Amino acid sequence: MTTTIKVSNEVRDRLKEQAALAHRTLGQQLEYLAGLGEREARLASLRTAIGATSPADLESYREESRAWDRIQSA
Repeated sequence: MTTTIKVSNEVRDRLKEQAALAHRTLGQQLEYLAGLGEREARLASLRTAIGATSPADLESYREESRAWDRIQSA
């Protein structure tokens, strides 16, 4: 199913140019850009979670990582 979305001529032209450079249809380009937006939202959420990690939890993570590194090196 398809639909029509209203954008300015300038935005349409930019999207068409980007799509052509990437050898995509306009629909494929919009899908790609939607995916980028979703990815950015996930990364922002991850950055927030990392920033909220307590020093004790961070040290626990580092200790566990070192333990696993020793196991893999053995």
